[in-house]
Amino acid sequence: MLIDAVTEILRETAEIAILPRFRALAAGDVSEKTPGEVVTVADREAEDLISRRLRDLLDAPVVGEEATAADPALLSALQDAPTAWLVDPLDGTANFVAGRPEYAVMAALVRSGETVASWVVRPAEDDVYVAELGSGTWRNGIPVHRAPAPADPAHLRGAALTRFLDDATKAHVSSAAHRFAALTPGTKCAGVDYPRLLNGDQDFLLFHRTLPWDHAPGVLLLTEAGGTARHLDGTPYSPSIPKAGLLAAADEASWQTVRTLLLP
Repeated sequence: MLIDAVTEILRETAEIAILPRFRALAAGDVSEKTPGEVVTVADREAEDLISRRLRDLLDAPVVGEEATAADPALLSALQDAPTAWLVDPLDGTANFVAGRPEYAVMAALVRSGETVASWVVRPAEDDVYVAELGSGTWRNGIPVHRAPAPADPAHLRGAALTRFLDDATKAHVSSAAHRFAALTPGTKCAGVDYPRLLNGDQDFLLFHRTLPWDHAPGVLLLTEAGGTARHLDGTPYSPSIPKAGLLAAADEASWQTVRTLLLP
């Protein structure tokens, strides 16, 4: 079964390339990929291992975060290829480098531009989330359904990743924060934030950057569990269409409430 096979690939890769280096990185194991963004030997080795094994499982292009950093043309496979793999070998690299457990290994399968399966593995917690289009979402083999959020915004808890927002939008988000029970900057790891939304620890997430390896896995987990994720203009999310701004919420009603209160 494809779901189980990919899960095993991600878990085994974490055991080989990631967990032995957690809180054990040497100085030369970390470098700056772009200003403010780090990459480690664990990222690169994990992506190598995952990509090779996924291609053996299903011969399709692999759009990996690190490979795409070196060759941005790889992104075209999400639009042009009938089937493509998406891989984020170590989401939350900055947390990993700092010795914090908020990191994840993620993958998704994209067909004709649509995410049809996704995986989020949390090695530090030994948690595995999987979703299949039309079939649902599971956490460690148990079906997950996201319950509706409270109707009163004063009871809603969420996260807004404001780093890449323009100044006007950032100011609006800040001024609206008091309308909610809690508004945090998130964990800086989509592979942690989406599961937290799924599990009811928070009710909404706001992102500006929508890199496909960050969001394709989590969006399918959420929507297959009954949640809502759309661009800020209300259009559906697709990993094959680059478009900034994404709001994910527990349900349609809370999506509308947060969109109205939080953004201009």
